[in-house]
Amino acid sequence: MTRRQLTDRQWKLIEPFLPIGEYGPYQWREMPGEFGPWPTVYGRFRVWRDAGVFTALLEGVIAEAARQGRTDLSLVSVDSTTARAHHDAAGMCIGKEVMDALEEAAAEQERGPAKGGGPPEQNGQDGSGDPDREERRRVRRRRKLRLTEALLGRSRGGLTSKVHLAADRKCRPLSLVLTAGQAADSPQFVPVLQKVRVRLPVGRPRTRPDAVAADKAYSSRANRSYLRKRNIKAVIPEKKDQAANRKKKGSRGGRPTRHDADLYKERNTVERLINKLKAWRGIATRCDKTPESYLAGLHLRASMIWINDLLKAAD
Repeated sequence: MTRRQLTDRQWKLIEPFLPIGEYGPYQWREMPGEFGPWPTVYGRFRVWRDAGVFTALLEGVIAEAARQGRTDLSLVSVDSTTARAHHDAAGMCIGKEVMDALEEAAAEQERGPAKGGGPPEQNGQDGSGDPDREERRRVRRRRKLRLTEALLGRSRGGLTSKVHLAADRKCRPLSLVLTAGQAADSPQFVPVLQKVRVRLPVGRPRTRPDAVAADKAYSSRANRSYLRKRNIKAVIPEKKDQAANRKKKGSRGGRPTRHDADLYKERNTVERLINKLKAWRGIATRCDKTPESYLAGLHLRASMIWINDLLKAAD
């Protein structure tokens, strides 16, 4: 048994969540040559990716943990991590009709409202009369649209994607959201929490943790309001500039925000989870052209973390 193969116990645990027989042989993961040709493996991976098998697998193993009473939503920690994209990840293929529609919408947005004054006042600065300049704009626009659709962002280090995630108190993943690398953390706080869903043996799934911990990047009025409306304890320290602005407003600034310092110490669980996820080289460095494939790999890796935890508890 090599490190690349799943054990019989692992297969037995995940078998109910895999469509064996419905989509053909189960040659779908990274395998040595003796398991079959790689196009077959990659083709099976794409079929299962498009069918949502990896997402269902993660939900299934979390539900199995809930059935065994091993889930813990007393404290959920939220954070993000950036994954450098390999140069092979660029150049995602987009259908001509889709690209034309995206390009038309982007061009319309670039034009915006008409400038004031006539052509003499505008002095020809729109470049509409220069075919070469228009072509360069079109090429830049299409390149930017392709990166946007692939959820790739540019930074000093090159192309990057960002993974936003939530972890429970035992360093296990609950939800994952993928964005371009330059995306801010705070706007993804609510989408990450909305994906937390633990199916219970009886009744409705549990979607509301008791408390949520996050660093200062998530300290916004909108995020705190969302937690307050759902009766979730916020364990988020306040930024210095926010505290200064609140004090400047006096009584109109509202009450000071507080957080449980002891609970905040446990926020490191999400950082340790990030290290576990990036133990897979395909997660640490994005080589997939499509965001769907990379996200499927994230769900697979997250499922393996839950599977190993469940089997360890059974020993």
